[in-house]
Amino acid sequence: MRFPPARGEEPWTPRTGDWHHDSTPHRGLLTSGAADQLAALIARAARAPAGLVHFVEGERLRIYGGYGLAVRWEDVADTQLKDTLAGLLIETGEPLVIGNLATDPRVPPGSPIRAHGMTGAYLGYPVRDDTGTIVGICCALDTEPHEWTDNDVAAVAEAAHVSTLLITEQIARLEIDRQRRFLDAVVDSLHDGVTACDADGNIVLVNARMQKLWGGAQVPGGLDDEAAIAGLTDADGNPIRRDDIGLFRALRGERLRDEELVLQGRGRRTRYYLVDAQPILGPDGRTVGAVQAVQDVTRRRRAERFRTCELAVVTALAAARTVEAAGPRVLEAVVRTLGWTHAELWLVDEPAGVIRSAASWHSPSWQADIDVPEELPFGTGLPGRAWQAGKPLWIRDVGRPQSLISPETAASSKLHTALAIPVRNGLEPLGVLVAFADTIEDPEDELVALMSGISAQIAQFIDRRVVEDLTLQLTRSKNEYLALVGHELRTPLTSIAAYTELLRDADADTLIKDGPRLLEVIDRNSTQLRHIINELLELSALDTGHASVQLTPVNLAEVVRESVQGTRDAVADEPVTLVDDLPAELVLPGDRKRLRQVLDNLLGNAVKYSPDGGRIKVTLRTVGRTAELAVSDTGIGVSQEEREKMFTGLYRTSRARDRAIPGSGLGLTLSRAVVERHHGTIELTDHEGPGTTVLVRLPLDAR
Repeated sequence: MRFPPARGEEPWTPRTGDWHHDSTPHRGLLTSGAADQLAALIARAARAPAGLVHFVEGERLRIYGGYGLAVRWEDVADTQLKDTLAGLLIETGEPLVIGNLATDPRVPPGSPIRAHGMTGAYLGYPVRDDTGTIVGICCALDTEPHEWTDNDVAAVAEAAHVSTLLITEQIARLEIDRQRRFLDAVVDSLHDGVTACDADGNIVLVNARMQKLWGGAQVPGGLDDEAAIAGLTDADGNPIRRDDIGLFRALRGERLRDEELVLQGRGRRTRYYLVDAQPILGPDGRTVGAVQAVQDVTRRRRAERFRTCELAVVTALAAARTVEAAGPRVLEAVVRTLGWTHAELWLVDEPAGVIRSAASWHSPSWQADIDVPEELPFGTGLPGRAWQAGKPLWIRDVGRPQSLISPETAASSKLHTALAIPVRNGLEPLGVLVAFADTIEDPEDELVALMSGISAQIAQFIDRRVVEDLTLQLTRSKNEYLALVGHELRTPLTSIAAYTELLRDADADTLIKDGPRLLEVIDRNSTQLRHIINELLELSALDTGHASVQLTPVNLAEVVRESVQGTRDAVADEPVTLVDDLPAELVLPGDRKRLRQVLDNLLGNAVKYSPDGGRIKVTLRTVGRTAELAVSDTGIGVSQEEREKMFTGLYRTSRARDRAIPGSGLGLTLSRAVVERHHGTIELTDHEGPGTTVLVRLPLDAR
């Protein structure tokens, strides 16, 4: 950089090959305006066109100030001491006077003087600190050989004494800057958020972690700013006042350790912090500021809540008999743990092609309406789509289009983020666990993992209950089989044995007279025995998978129509009315023979349990992707507590036993086995008035 000449002097124009360079040099960050003026004074006092002030930094020489230098600044601003005249000066500790640079052998070969072909003269004097250590160099430069006088040397020496203060100050400033940079790096690397203020409460330091904890919001400029306490509460939920701020308390002389602080409020996630704070004391012992460190313990608190939630879920499931009974407590644990608003549990009814609401729970403080439908078809709504996808679904905002939640529900409920987790036993879908928040939140692996763990516990609970039910059914079946051997099989065997004995003891006239009747009784009881044994073998084969069920396209309407007509012909002389409501065609994958067997069983039971006559109605319709077949009668009916027992094998209602209605109790059990092999369900449903309705659901699509 070229500096202006001294007042009254003519501008100096260097010659080719001297200190001149055409390009504008770059000034370094270490230069000083005062040092530039000092360099100008050195040049004038020594009657030279240029002056320089260097300071020594380790093994390097840096320009501090300059005057009249026209070469590129970066070429000379920072050089190795060993390649400079300054290095020689420092080595000897004495002034260095060179009248002709071109011929003086003391000029190092690697010096910028040699590298740039400079000529002229050099006068250098060391700058020492108060300990005598050389900390810099003052020098005058000429572009031509120069005979330096004692006055020139004395002038540069006086400048060196003045430079001591400037260079020492600069070195101190550099050291302070270096320490500050180290301190900034250390503070920014901390996991704690650090904030400092001056004695007036003005924020003077905020590290990177604190900026992140502030969540991208503008950091308040002082403790009087309302943003400093917005949404902050203590551990008990009491709002933080201005005087409760850690920095304020530290300014009053307090030292805080592990003070609990909570940042909460609608529209943002609750965060938990531990705060340390202390005053900053000056040399005189007075408080000049305060500093606080904020540690985010939200993840730790969340882990503790997660463990508590898992324990609550296990406890709720252990204390309940059904998943529907445990559902509200499970969902309450989920909502309270996540700090969200609402949760739902849905159970899959695969044969019906729908997912049904089993339980729901929302925060007591939530005032908005949350409409939970009773059921949703496969692939519809968030639970239906999670069932279809078979994987967790995170909806950032249910209020946005294509969020799987109806706009009306989203608007009325004021919910935003939603998370749906399938409940599965292996690959078998059992249900869906759904949770909603009133804030917009980005996906978090920890929350997904927690919900997945809870859904796994629910799946295990359902599977365990199924196993327990099967165990009870097995025990009951054993008892029922024993009862069968003791009653259902023994009764016809007793009749056969008795009538066989009568035939053996009868004379010729008795055989001619009563023989046909006795043989008819034996044949009827033999047929009954054979029927019971065949049903038992058939049921066993279906349960073990040995019985063949061939699923091919079948017109179920036609099968039902044929069974209805066969039954109608069989009861033509009885006081029973049989009506049907059937579509012309309803095709689904099924085994025609097995489905006809189910229809004949259901219609046979309807006739059997209507001994006094009545009305039997058969309906067939489609609901979604499911066929629903209903067989209703106005007979003796089945009590509510006996409905499920009817499908457990060999069970007969108390009303049937009281009226001595014949039967083995295997018909409905066999029908359920066939229906389940078709991936369907069969159940006794509510019925208006006396009688019974059996409802069969079969999927229209192959599975």
